[in-house]
Amino acid sequence: MPVNLSIKNAPDHVVQRLKARAARHHRSLQGELLAILEEAARPPRQLTVEEVLAEVRRLQLSTPAESAAMVRADRDAR
Repeated sequence: MPVNLSIKNAPDHVVQRLKARAARHHRSLQGELLAILEEAARPPRQLTVEEVLAEVRRLQLSTPAESAAMVRADRDAR
């Protein structure tokens, strides 16, 4: 069953930005707020290994040799 929610004392500048966002998305303020709430309440999506690897490559991240040496030394010390 749907529930009515209310936000009191919303600052004018926030309301104006939300109205502008709603207009950009061709929605009413009510529709925009509901879309924002639905997105915020959506369960987090689990990334696949392939997606993580693609993001690492996109960001051009690498592991310096010193890091690998530190991990190896830590493992050997156990």
